[in-house]
Amino acid sequence: MNKLKKLLANKNVVTILGAILIVVVLYGFYEWRVSNATNPVKIPYALVEIPARTKITEDMIGYVEVPNSAVKGDIITNVKTGLLNGDGSDKYTKVNAIIPAGSYFYSSMICKAEELADSYLNDLNGSGVYTFSVDVLSSYGNSLYPGNMIDVYFRVKENTGDIKIAKLMNNLEILAVKDGSGKNVFETIEEERTPSQIIVKVSEEQKKLLMAAESVNNSELILNPTDVTLVTEDKTTITSRMTNQEIKEYILDRATIYEDDEEEVVETVDVE
Repeated sequence: MNKLKKLLANKNVVTILGAILIVVVLYGFYEWRVSNATNPVKIPYALVEIPARTKITEDMIGYVEVPNSAVKGDIITNVKTGLLNGDGSDKYTKVNAIIPAGSYFYSSMICKAEELADSYLNDLNGSGVYTFSVDVLSSYGNSLYPGNMIDVYFRVKENTGDIKIAKLMNNLEILAVKDGSGKNVFETIEEERTPSQIIVKVSEEQKKLLMAAESVNNSELILNPTDVTLVTEDKTTITSRMTNQEIKEYILDRATIYEDDEEEVVETVDVE
């Protein structure tokens, strides 16, 4: 015992023992990291191409073992709850998601049935949505997707030639983008579909104001991504940018519908 005390009292011995301990700890940590990174993990992948809005079933799923370090991002590893109905809800590919054969499954591509865009439309029964007629140009180069947020601008050309413009509403959620046949534009890559309708979620007051705005002569509604600054082709000729309250009053003064309840709309619509 005395020999051990004398040995530990020697600074050189303590330094050597401490260095050995550090090396052992570092080596053990290194071995743990290597083992953790290389241990194989079973990952599900798509056996076939899975189109948009398709229910995920077990016969679509294959498995492959990959190093644990290869599992990054939102790759789904739990098949029961992530792809099948282990949590009580069937899973579908999203309306704008197509999973190629051989691809991993990512949570950003999968949703529950009630989260599908068309399910929102069915639940609302048309009373809480508004449909804009669009083409490739007015849909921002066909880059507006379900789930995106958009702002709506009102633009009007008066008889004097003056052009007035103002933001009418902001942060409206896109529920669906459809072509002229009513098919979802982004549910397939096998055929090119041209956007014809953009359907957004609105309140009843917003719906009334939008309908009134579209009835104003020589006017148009412009859709613009919420996080993008609006740029108009004729920006140099715009003579007036109206405030929110001014634009509402302007619309309701010139609308050919909702003349009996104009005041109610002006007071209750919240465009911000």
